[in-house]
Amino acid sequence: MSDAERDGADPDATVDGRGPVSAPDVSLDPGIRAERTEHVGRFVPFAAGIASLVIAVVLGIVILFRAGTVFELDEEWAEEIFTLRGPIGDLFAYGMNALGGGVLGVFVVPIAIAVILLAVRRPWAALYFISASIASALVVQLLKNLFGRARPEDMIVMSDFGSFPSGHVANAATIAVTLGIIVPRAWVWFWGVVYTILMAISRTYLGAHWITDTIGGALVGAGAALLVWTVFAHRLEHERLARAAAIAEHNRAFAASHVTPPAVPRA
Repeated sequence: MSDAERDGADPDATVDGRGPVSAPDVSLDPGIRAERTEHVGRFVPFAAGIASLVIAVVLGIVILFRAGTVFELDEEWAEEIFTLRGPIGDLFAYGMNALGGGVLGVFVVPIAIAVILLAVRRPWAALYFISASIASALVVQLLKNLFGRARPEDMIVMSDFGSFPSGHVANAATIAVTLGIIVPRAWVWFWGVVYTILMAISRTYLGAHWITDTIGGALVGAGAALLVWTVFAHRLEHERLARAAAIAEHNRAFAASHVTPPAVPRA
């Protein structure tokens, strides 16, 4: 008996003739493998969400201990962005201000997105979106009151207390991440990132925030969305797959009814 046979290895299992290799472990029960996969799938967004929030808090602590001073990045960005002020820039920035805050940003947009998700039979997605939006807003308000950073002096809009983190940008990041998770398509993520960046630019253009405020807002919004995802991940995936299967069946039935001759007699 060869050494390979005594070791229980397949003598034919070689890589470029360099010797035996171990076969993949197929001894695990499919249910156990699925459970491990789900565990990993939940751990990754949980870890990423915690990391985002921790980085945001650390940034806030650094800002708190530098009270009375401003980061060089903040000053340079503000000087540059203020030179762009004009009629076109004002139209863009004031529009983003309304879209990301106030009644429109806090109530109308989230409710409209949730209603659309319900209309396409994604109730768990709608609940996830609303839950993430609420969680993001709560964390923003907590950090605003905790750090109490002063806003720039050249602010040209009315805003509430606390500059760090930016609530508008946090809201934009939450929308971007949640919709990217609900509709996992590259174009959804692309436009979500673009929307978040434009919101950050508009907030600094209006003088409502320093650029580091917007970075903190993006971290909080993304982190909150990822953490809430861990609660809904299993249900969201089952719902998405069920929706995809229903659409595929509808398309199959439609195609079958329009062949010549039809596979199923037309009514």
